[in-house]
Amino acid sequence: MSAARTTVLVIDDEPQIHRFLSPALDAAGFDPKRADSGQEGLRAIALWNPDAVVLDLGLPDMDGKDVLKRAREFYAGPIVILSARDREAEKIEALDLGANDYVEKPFGVGELLARLRAVLRQTAPRTAPTGPIAAGEVSIDLDHRRVTRSGEIVRLTPKEYDVLAHLARDAGKVIGHRDLLVAVWGAAHREDTQYLRVVVGQLRQKLEADPARPTLIETEPGVGYRLNA
Repeated sequence: MSAARTTVLVIDDEPQIHRFLSPALDAAGFDPKRADSGQEGLRAIALWNPDAVVLDLGLPDMDGKDVLKRAREFYAGPIVILSARDREAEKIEALDLGANDYVEKPFGVGELLARLRAVLRQTAPRTAPTGPIAAGEVSIDLDHRRVTRSGEIVRLTPKEYDVLAHLARDAGKVIGHRDLLVAVWGAAHREDTQYLRVVVGQLRQKLEADPARPTLIETEPGVGYRLNA
């Protein structure tokens, strides 16, 4: 019995995109799924729980960033934005809303497939302790994307949660700056350490008893960060 193929849902209203992308995904060993609008895409994510999503921003019924925001309420898999919008502000907003990568139209199929493989590797589940991870007064429940402090729910942005989750999966180990940047923001941002510093600072404000003297998320100077759990 053959293993199930990796499912990729493409949400795009352009028929020509599906005509050449679906066969390319199939030939590369993926199982392509199709949605032609934002609402259809959200229903498809909920129905199929695909391994990855390719999402166009210019959809006929709603902005792709709204689809992204709503999808992140219940879907934790990788989402790659596919868009003709090339302004830096659009890319930053999409990444901050929880996208894993951003590919501009027109694009090469080979590049998109490589980006998909990369985000799937970065988000592949790793062996982790069963149940919530305890770090002082903080509890991190990776199965349910829930973080509490002294029993109270802590509201995190998608990027804050993603950074914390990556640290939690390897609690006690130092995770390098570049590894965290690639895993959370994508390969194009492997050098953007200021993004990481800002998010770690925000996490410390929300989770540490004394953010100025952090004991939960420690800095290894010049290397990365460690979650003490």
